[in-house]
Amino acid sequence: MTQFSLGIKSDPVEYRYSYEWLFAFMRDHDVHYLQLGSSFEFFSLDDSYFVDLRLAADAHGITIKSCFTAHRELGGFFWPDPRAHRVARRAYERWIEIAGILGADYVGSNPGAVYRDRPGERDAGIATYLDHLTDLQRFAHDHGLRALTIEPMSSRFEPPSTPEEIREFGDVPARYHLEHSAVTVPVYFCGDISHGLVDEDGVVDCDHWTLFEMEIPRMAEFHFKNTDARYGSTFGFGPVNADRGIIDLTELRTILMRRSTDFPVNLVVGYLEIGGPKLGRDYSDPLLADELSTSIRAIRAVFPEL
Repeated sequence: MTQFSLGIKSDPVEYRYSYEWLFAFMRDHDVHYLQLGSSFEFFSLDDSYFVDLRLAADAHGITIKSCFTAHRELGGFFWPDPRAHRVARRAYERWIEIAGILGADYVGSNPGAVYRDRPGERDAGIATYLDHLTDLQRFAHDHGLRALTIEPMSSRFEPPSTPEEIREFGDVPARYHLEHSAVTVPVYFCGDISHGLVDEDGVVDCDHWTLFEMEIPRMAEFHFKNTDARYGSTFGFGPVNADRGIIDLTELRTILMRRSTDFPVNLVVGYLEIGGPKLGRDYSDPLLADELSTSIRAIRAVFPEL
C-alpha cells in the first residue's frame, strides 16, 4: 500500500527568498520533501552550486526528492524546427544531470505546447517529444534517477491533456522501459489536482478528478493546488480561498485511500505548488510565509498524517 507525504515546490521563492529561507521554513513546519522548481540560471550554473544546495538542504533535514520545471523552458520539442529540438534536448539532459547531483528520485516537466496558429503541427510535436523521451530514459538511468515524470496539462494545445493522450504518453515510454529495463528508467506522471479540460466555449469536457484518477496507475507524485470552476487561475487553500476554490481536499483523501494500492511507487509526495503573492512588491513579498502556512494547515486539517 502506498504511503503519502506532504512537500513543497520551490517556485514561489524564485527571485524572492533564498533556498536557505525555504529550508528553514519547511523544517519549522515539519515538511521534509522539496520539489525543486527550475530557474533560468540553473541550466548554466556549475555542478558545485548544486553540491552546495544539497548540503544546505541536508543541514535543514530537507530531502530534494524531485526536480520539476517551474516554467515552460523545455518545450522546444514542439517547435517545428530541429534547432529548437537540439536546445530542448541539451537543457533536458542538464536538468537530469542537476537532479543526479542533488540525489533526487525524479525529474520532469510538462512536454510543451503546440502553437495555436499552427494546430496541424500537433502530431509531429508529440512524435518528436516521445522519440526524445525514450533516449532520455536511458540518460536518466545513467545519472541514477528512479524515473522521469510528465505533467498532464489543461489545454488541448499542451499535450497530454485528453484521456487518449494521457494513455499514449503513459504507454509509449512504458513499453520502451519494459523492453530495455536494465538500461532505462520508467516514466511516471506528476499529477495535478487542479487540472481539468475545458473547451473553447467554457464547457468542462473532463473534470479534474476524472483526469487525476486515470493517471494514478502511472503517478509517482502530484501537486496540491486549488483552482476555480473554469481551471482559469490557481491559488492555495484556506478560508480566504474557500468561496472561489473547487478542490475538495476531503474528496482527494477519499480517492487516495481508495486507490492507494494502484500507484506504481511506495511513497507519493503531494507538493504544495502555489505562486504566492505578487512578486517583487514590498507590500506583498513578506506575505509568502503566511500564504504557505495557511495552505499547509488547510491540507493537514484533512490529512493529519502528512
